[in-house]
Amino acid sequence: MKSGLIIYVVGKEPSNWDADSEGKTIKQKIQADLVEIITTQTGHFDVLDAWCSLMIRGMKQITCMIGEFTPNGMLALTGRELRLCG
Repeated sequence: MKSGLIIYVVGKEPSNWDADSEGKTIKQKIQADLVEIITTQTGHFDVLDAWCSLMIRGMKQITCMIGEFTPNGMLALTGRELRLCG
């Protein structure tokens, strides 16, 4: 079963932050097939928008987590999870 992960980021992202490389890193750590990150830079407006994107691409199990930027500009996951599908 293909799995997707939505990271809803709280706070403003640092100017030098790259969503694509962050998504690849998270994908390896969490072992998800696809990762969607919601920030002001990524193009997703809300969880529903990212959820639809993952469903269209065939993800059967979708989980949502909250992330926040640390003072040094790194994205940290809070550990809270919400299973949306699967």
